[in-house]
Amino acid sequence: MKLSDSTKGYIWTFVGVLAVSNVYIFSKVALNLIDIIQFGFYWFGFGLIWNFVFLNKRISLPKIKEAIRDNFKLYILIGILEIVATTSFFYAIMTIENPSVTSFLGNLSPIFVTILGVLILKERFNSIEILGVILTLTGAFVISYKGNTGLDSIFLNGTQYVLLSTSIFSINTIIIKKNIKKLTPSLLSLNRGVFIFVFAFVLMILKGQSFHIPQKALVAITIGSLLGPFLTVIAGYNALRFIEASKRSILSSSKSLFVLLGAYLYFGKFPMQYQIIGGIFTVIGVLLISFGKIILKKKDTK
Repeated sequence: MKLSDSTKGYIWTFVGVLAVSNVYIFSKVALNLIDIIQFGFYWFGFGLIWNFVFLNKRISLPKIKEAIRDNFKLYILIGILEIVATTSFFYAIMTIENPSVTSFLGNLSPIFVTILGVLILKERFNSIEILGVILTLTGAFVISYKGNTGLDSIFLNGTQYVLLSTSIFSINTIIIKKNIKKLTPSLLSLNRGVFIFVFAFVLMILKGQSFHIPQKALVAITIGSLLGPFLTVIAGYNALRFIEASKRSILSSSKSLFVLLGAYLYFGKFPMQYQIIGGIFTVIGVLLISFGKIILKKKDTK
């Protein structure tokens, strides 16, 4: 039976959702056992291996050199932003006890992308997207609010890392959108891995970190790096080949629910009731932002 393009797109999106959901779980397992610098070195070291295996069949070394030479400054800028965003992301996973809470807070990312799209790319904002932004912000506030009155303890520790991560990731997304014709998806993935791996390696030497890590952490990193820096990227790019980005975003919003289930199965942890309510708000908000983009696109094509 031959599958339609839309069916292929939905399958790839679902594969990507499962892969990225497990990134939260396996990275949390490893970060509970080792230092974040050791984690970055091995996670992105393995990720580079998977990416080189994949790239070897898709693009030759001369073409890689040519692409990097033509857009050298752009790849440098994107690589530096990826170091900041990714480090903040894993700091959030390490700091926040339940990875499903980190995932719910990560739904703030579409807000930053949408706002930056309006400011920089001159994209339009409609009422449905505005409602989605309000709901997502409300949900994030509910999740992270601790009920204390002091400014130093009003929000859940780790929220600051999520905010930094999502904002920088969003800036990178806009830069990539603006220069999409110059950039190669496969090279973007490779570029990210190289920058973060080299950064982690330098820190390993400067901090005198041990290259020996527990076997359980190594297994978690091996599986997680295959799912994260490799399979998530491939699934995402393949999904975009067959379906629109807005439709992919709608399906991807279910990621938090899979992380919620995974966190319960792996760690036996469930978020507080108010955090689940806040998480549902963020998921609905992301859905509304995605639907808003679809409606706006349909109006533009009439």
